[in-house]
Amino acid sequence: ITLTSEVVALPIRIQLIVFAHILKMKTGIYTLVTIAATLVLGTVACGNTRSNSPKMSDDKSGFCYVTDSIPDVILEIRYYSNYNFVGRRIDGYERPVAMLTHEAASALKSACRQAMELGYTFKVFDAYRPQCAVDVFVEWAADEADTLTRSYFYPYLSKSRLIPGGYIATKSGHTRGSTVDLTLFELASGKEVDMGAPFDWFGEESSPAYPVGGKPGLKPLTEEQHRMRMLLRKIMTDNGFRSITSEWWHFTLKDEPYPDTYFSFPLR
Repeated sequence: ITLTSEVVALPIRIQLIVFAHILKMKTGIYTLVTIAATLVLGTVACGNTRSNSPKMSDDKSGFCYVTDSIPDVILEIRYYSNYNFVGRRIDGYERPVAMLTHEAASALKSACRQAMELGYTFKVFDAYRPQCAVDVFVEWAADEADTLTRSYFYPYLSKSRLIPGGYIATKSGHTRGSTVDLTLFELASGKEVDMGAPFDWFGEESSPAYPVGGKPGLKPLTEEQHRMRMLLRKIMTDNGFRSITSEWWHFTLKDEPYPDTYFSFPLR
């Protein structure tokens, strides 16, 4: 079994967790490796970098607070609260703020202006994400006994599939500082738009390509919900962002300034 260079660059505790899931998929052997992972100390803390973590940085000089650049956005920073798939505040989220690179914030400002012309603003759930928060997600996904939030975020999916299925990854585009998770907020009604599947829903239903009507055994999707997903995607792609196939809420600046650098400073 070969681990990628990105995984090898992670703290040894996280490497072992990822290795355990790969080993489980291939052989069914899991318990011994998982126990070993829990015994290894020294997960990287926010604000610290390691010599064996190439292209990591704690320099936040290229970043700004989203609300300083775009006062009209609404923030609902889920990882600062208990209302997220882990069920507690996430390491690195010391204040309920959103940060992006200056370039991503500028593009988002243009997108927000376009949305407001159509009667909407943005609600932002997450933007820059410290590497230590990503590490917490990996450790949580490895603990298959912790299913506290399953009914809210992954009722149709086994937790053992979150890492192999790519729902939880050891590296996140958010950590490069030019990715944002957001939805539309209708100004006239004062309500968040119904997209058919909530933010951070693990499953096919979150894909922008999920069909109207849904699939057997999964959540349905209406014509209006699909239309709203497509409207959000159009606004964001019109302003320099690219979408992904698995999450309707996730957008990354096409010309991100730090495509190979992951940041570790906390949100404070």
